[in-house]
Amino acid sequence: MNDNKSGLDAVTLEIIRNQLEGVAEEMGEVLITSAYSPNIKERRDCSTALFDSTGRLVAQAEHIPVHLGAMPEAVDAVLDENPHPGDVFVLNDPFAGGTHLPDITTVSPISLDENDENGDIIGYAVSRAHHADVGGMTPGSMPAGARDIHQEGLRLPPTRLVESGEINADVRELILANVRNERERWADLRAQLAANERGGERLRSLLTEHGRDELLGAFDAVIDYSRERVASELAALPDGTWEASDVLEGDGVTDADIPIEVAVELDGGQVRVDFAGTARQVAGNLNAPLAVAKSAVYFVVRCVTDPEIPPNQGCYEPIEVRVPSGSLLNPDAPAAVVGGNVETSQRVTDVTFAALADAAPDVVPAGGQGTMNNLTIGGRTDGGNSTGEEFSYYETIGGGFGARPEKDGMDGVQVGMTNTLNTPVEALEAAYPLSVERYALRPDSGGAGRYRGGLGIERSVTLGTDATVSLLTERRRTAPRGIAGGADGATGENLIGGEEVPAKTTREVDAGTTVTVRTPGGGGHGDLDERDAALAERDRTDGKTDTEERS
Repeated sequence: MNDNKSGLDAVTLEIIRNQLEGVAEEMGEVLITSAYSPNIKERRDCSTALFDSTGRLVAQAEHIPVHLGAMPEAVDAVLDENPHPGDVFVLNDPFAGGTHLPDITTVSPISLDENDENGDIIGYAVSRAHHADVGGMTPGSMPAGARDIHQEGLRLPPTRLVESGEINADVRELILANVRNERERWADLRAQLAANERGGERLRSLLTEHGRDELLGAFDAVIDYSRERVASELAALPDGTWEASDVLEGDGVTDADIPIEVAVELDGGQVRVDFAGTARQVAGNLNAPLAVAKSAVYFVVRCVTDPEIPPNQGCYEPIEVRVPSGSLLNPDAPAAVVGGNVETSQRVTDVTFAALADAAPDVVPAGGQGTMNNLTIGGRTDGGNSTGEEFSYYETIGGGFGARPEKDGMDGVQVGMTNTLNTPVEALEAAYPLSVERYALRPDSGGAGRYRGGLGIERSVTLGTDATVSLLTERRRTAPRGIAGGADGATGENLIGGEEVPAKTTREVDAGTTVTVRTPGGGGHGDLDERDAALAERDRTDGKTDTEERS
């Protein structure tokens, strides 16, 4: 790292930076290994980070993009509640620091002495995890037809779950009374508390090792360094304004296309991203809180700049995001938002990448699958009788990554704003009354081009009991776009009992029914003729000696 205002030498600063990121990573490991639900334990649908006393992101684990870019809003919301050491706040309200209701965030103030409730706060340990159910009108809390947030589940503004080091039993019971499978919910919340506790322990250890002034000086220095690096990378791109537009395929209430428009202005070391022209907020659940829209933009900027830049608040400071109030990307309460976090965020990513394609042609890929393919299945293990145990299975299903400027797209991966693993077949069948009939790549689903788009996936699951099935998906009629002459990727498809169903649907389904999700492929990059020519040239030179090639 370069010289900095803290007075720390470059070697010491780099050591502290890596230690801070190590703390965030260790928090994530504690959360994953301690969690009970397959969605966190197996899929790792969670994120962890450290913040300073003013709410600036200092270090994060490389987990879920849509979580991480939106976390600062959660810490800001907690700062308004006069936090003290020994408290742990819990929240999920998208209009008070959250993203969508299943993503529950815990925020823990950290002081030098964990037993001193009046001690100075030197930072915050934060974890966010997608819980498989938080109440609402359908199991899994991802209803396709929700029209306001109250239908989507329990809404928690910043609330003290732990106060003065003790669990607030009233708050705990209130939460658990409003969710399905309360034992699993509490186990996952305890895993988040354990992760935050580990973050506090490790940060106090660093305070002891380096001293208060040196450690807090390092906070400032790493943020300054990241800001300067991102600004330098942006300054290397050509100045100008680039525009792009795309659509969402209905909001779960109607099938009408929903436009998203963006203008990206590069100006020296700054970027301004303006979503004027984007649709007003909709009746269904594809509204995305402003924090989610910002998170998607931050992700794209991170992708077109050096990925080795330390991820912290400094990365965001050269970025300005403008979104009209009351719009799809900045809705007013009580708008439904559960699909905005998972699907609209993907389209914001797509459209922002598309706008930057000419400014950064050596980096921007073709369109990826552009959806998380959310599948939720929930009910009781005995088919609905009160004696059965409640279950909620949730999964986002990978698809095709867009072809890259010099490589084919990756097959069957999570794309854009999610970074989860899949649920292994063995774990899924052990945990739920479900069986996986097919899990395979979709042949020829990637767009053709000099570089082929990644392949989508087909996943078929058969229900062993009557259950509610919810699907929140996209790219079922508008294909992932090819770039630079590449062909579009294949669209996706949803089937229940062999019958094609809409991109967004919630249905009561009988035991023995098979649900199939076929995910989109990625777009291709470059003309197919260029690929044929490159392959012909490779074939021509195969087997030749270096001397023959030089001649």
